[in-house]
Amino acid sequence: MHAECQEVTVPLSEHEQQLLEQMEQALYAEDPKFASQMQGAGARAAARRRVAIGVVGVVVGLALVLVGVNTTMWIGAIGFAVMVAAVAFALTPPRRGGKASLGAVQADGTVRRAGSRSKAGQAKGPKQRRTSGSFMDRMEERWDRRKDSGY
Repeated sequence: MHAECQEVTVPLSEHEQQLLEQMEQALYAEDPKFASQMQGAGARAAARRRVAIGVVGVVVGLALVLVGVNTTMWIGAIGFAVMVAAVAFALTPPRRGGKASLGAVQADGTVRRAGSRSKAGQAKGPKQRRTSGSFMDRMEERWDRRKDSGY
């Protein structure tokens, strides 16, 4: 006997959606390479589209370079610039529209954005040493102590 699996979709509550977003942000903050690999087919399709546009741009730029060789140097220079821009466009990853920004995962599971400081992460005095915090916070603390000590 063959049992068929049926896909059932259940809408998430607002609290579950917030938890899912927090987990996704934490994943991006902790391991962006793994998170980008897990984005799925949508990201791969966007990457293929960028490469295709880049290839078309290189072909158009090459055509302009060839026309520039036969006519004026400026058309060839514009064609070269188009080729360089097309290659740069094809090789750079697309920006995520605010989906994930760098940050640190706190003990309670929330993500603290880069550039914002929490009250627990700030030292009260120049001599007081902090043992927890993100790598950048510790490096900033070291830099401040080095600046204060005078070397």
